[in-house]
Amino acid sequence: MSESATLFQAIQANDAATVTDLIEARADLLTATSPSGLSPLLFAAYYRRPQMAALLTELGAPVSAFEAAATGSGLHLESALQANPDLLHAFSPDGFTLLGLCAFFGHEAEARMLLALGADPNTVSQNAMLVAPLHSAAAGNHTALARMLLEAGATPDAAQHGGFTPLHSAAQNGNTDLVKLLLARGADPAARTDAGDDALALAVEGGHDEAAALLR
Repeated sequence: MSESATLFQAIQANDAATVTDLIEARADLLTATSPSGLSPLLFAAYYRRPQMAALLTELGAPVSAFEAAATGSGLHLESALQANPDLLHAFSPDGFTLLGLCAFFGHEAEARMLLALGADPNTVSQNAMLVAPLHSAAAGNHTALARMLLEAGATPDAAQHGGFTPLHSAAQNGNTDLVKLLLARGADPAARTDAGDDALALAVEGGHDEAAALLR
């Protein structure tokens, strides 16, 4: 196994000692890329390894705008945007906008900053998922962030890959607060996924009685 592969394996395993040893021996591994094109820092964020993300930053990992959005590093994000304002509308190597990353990981302050700078809450990811930031917020159960996006003009009924709308995700997750919010904003409870399921069916399937009651 290559040292790069070992690094990503150690990050996923929360193996701080191995990560430290590898980076101290070869600092260039901080800019290695995973098979899917992720940096070690983005990889740690995607695998929900905050301790690893903090360790990599401490060891000198470069923090791009996308890494900053994923890890909630407001200072790095602000600095990157000051240096290159076009990043506001750019896409990460795996196809997500800065706002989309903040939405998925639940970083409200950073999302608010991006919206204030003019980020489009309806920009769809440039990958097979075809998600807008509201889909990402719904998938992550971030109700307050979803509210922020809706107030900024996010389309409540936008469909991602598979025909899933934010309401489908909220129902599937049993997030009653988000179900209420989306319904109040005009989300269509009768909308169906490509598989033919409406939000009620997904709530029932997941055993989410309270969410199902809101959708009947």
